[in-house]
Amino acid sequence: MTFTRPIWAEISRVKLAQNYRSLRALAGPDAEMTAVIKANAYGHGLAECARILSAEGAAGFGVTCVEEAVELRGVCPDVRILALSGLWPGEADTVVEHRLTPSVWTTTHLDLLREAARRRRMGRGTIPVHLEIDTGMSRQGVSIADLPALLARFGPVSGLRIEAVMTHFHSPQNPEAAAQQMRVFAQAVEQLVAAGLRPRFLSAGSSADVLEQTSAAVTHLAQRVGARRMLRTGLALYGYAPDGKMSSLLQPVLAWKTRVTSLSWIERGTTVGYGATFNAARQTRLALLPVGYADGFSRLLSNRGWVLVRGQRAPVAGRVSMDQIVVDVTEIEGVAPGDEVVLIGEQGSERNTAQQIADLTGTIAYEVLCAIGPRVPRVMVE
Repeated sequence: MTFTRPIWAEISRVKLAQNYRSLRALAGPDAEMTAVIKANAYGHGLAECARILSAEGAAGFGVTCVEEAVELRGVCPDVRILALSGLWPGEADTVVEHRLTPSVWTTTHLDLLREAARRRRMGRGTIPVHLEIDTGMSRQGVSIADLPALLARFGPVSGLRIEAVMTHFHSPQNPEAAAQQMRVFAQAVEQLVAAGLRPRFLSAGSSADVLEQTSAAVTHLAQRVGARRMLRTGLALYGYAPDGKMSSLLQPVLAWKTRVTSLSWIERGTTVGYGATFNAARQTRLALLPVGYADGFSRLLSNRGWVLVRGQRAPVAGRVSMDQIVVDVTEIEGVAPGDEVVLIGEQGSERNTAQQIADLTGTIAYEVLCAIGPRVPRVMVE
């Protein structure tokens, strides 16, 4: 498809690769690191990001679902692909066919996979799974109380093997909360060992754990049971820290840009946009931009966000429309139709990050990045 509308997102190969290398070094040689590229690589483009990370040596990827995993398998034929949100009825044969690794936490998940293994006459331990333990997130995962029933499904003819035991820390920067979850996780791992099930990995820890070197207890537990630590790194790959701070180790990978469509002068007292929420306090020069909330530019940025034009901040004037916004360029000399405008990224000495936008709109950088819509083409740059 040819894109002619002047709006695009530039994805830096160099910055993504450098972020991966920095995180890989922090994780250390004894830990496995799964690169999480779910949700279209957090809005950055799944296929191209996977190619770059694979070339850097990434041995495993995490995606949301089986559908994403199948798409990724077409790009990376030999890496581990973890479907983090389990599987649905009708997907078990797809899991087997494409050599995927699902996370599991219900007897239904296991029964679907066991039946697929039986139909294909697969031997013991053929299908790898990551068994998720609910240690306090109360989202997905099996509880300690229900764990014995799941472990009973891993019999000598099940065709399944537990490659990893995993959990998700809800507050990795809160030592007390993490310690409480670790106690539950350790109990679960001990049940597996007592049942004669020896996972290859203990998968716990995200970008925050890598950046802040927390959760050493997971490493110690893994060593005690003869397993390796696995870390699942997502947001940090794309240049942002989960705590909302910008890390000197990371570089934002995505820059989102557009161009000035047209310019106009309005007189004092003239209103702008739906609801007439902007009222010019002086003679004002306005620039029209071809981007709106349908592209992922949040309506919450109405009258409060800004973009970068000729290296300066231009505030949003009026409400963000579905396909357009208007910005005030009165104080910026020489603005002309076709000028490049930065929505996220750097221009001159100014910078506008996904985290700054998140702070303005009361959300998180994850959502800002993932919200950039499919009609914004991703362009790979160095």
